[in-house]
Amino acid sequence: MAQPINQRPLISITNVIWSFDVVTKQLLVLLVQRDHAPFEDTWGLPTTYLRMDESADEAALRLVREKLGVQLEQFHTEQLGTFTAVDRVPGERSLALTYMVYLPVKPELVPGYGARDVKWFAVTPRVDRDDLVADGLKFAGVIDSQTERDFYQHSAKQPLTADHGLILKTALQRLRNRLDYAPTILLVLGDQFTLKQARELYAILWRQPVATIDNSNFRKTHVHLFTEVGTARPSSSGRPAKVYRLK
Repeated sequence: MAQPINQRPLISITNVIWSFDVVTKQLLVLLVQRDHAPFEDTWGLPTTYLRMDESADEAALRLVREKLGVQLEQFHTEQLGTFTAVDRVPGERSLALTYMVYLPVKPELVPGYGARDVKWFAVTPRVDRDDLVADGLKFAGVIDSQTERDFYQHSAKQPLTADHGLILKTALQRLRNRLDYAPTILLVLGDQFTLKQARELYAILWRQPVATIDNSNFRKTHVHLFTEVGTARPSSSGRPAKVYRLK
């Protein structure tokens, strides 16, 4: 029997919030521990429901503002994709509009409404996946070769909330695929960055040690993506590094 047309699904906004630790040289993603059913105690991406009086873009920025107290310009966010599997959330029909958010600051984290805890997790590359690690917690990432269909067939065994492991895998694939023509992940470094800082981020996403990325070759192949804006403040007697921004 056909479902009544007035039974509409819930629409949620889920943010993949990226940042960077300049001390440990780690790419970070924000996870929240839920305090209510159906995902009580699980860790997942920050999520809110779309309100009647806002666009999805506005909701993504509101989620950052409410959860972190940070005001972002819209160019720091971009839509990632829509996840519509029928059984992605037990007991309800829910669609997820997902966004990537590039956060150049790391504000103090305080669990908000619906959250038991909140932490920055370091993206830790493996041969065929990207694990998440923070303060003794470790979540294995979704394997590169796992299909979306296979993921949902085994979703009950996934360590993160709902299909957030799949959303993260999709986000990381997007970042990797665009490193050679639109590396927006560099926005986590702020308005300006050095080529060394850029190589540190690329190394994580390329899953290789930064020492294996030759600086001269990297400059030749990627400097056309950046605009030189000056030099960094020297920290030693050596020549100050050039500073760039995204074109």
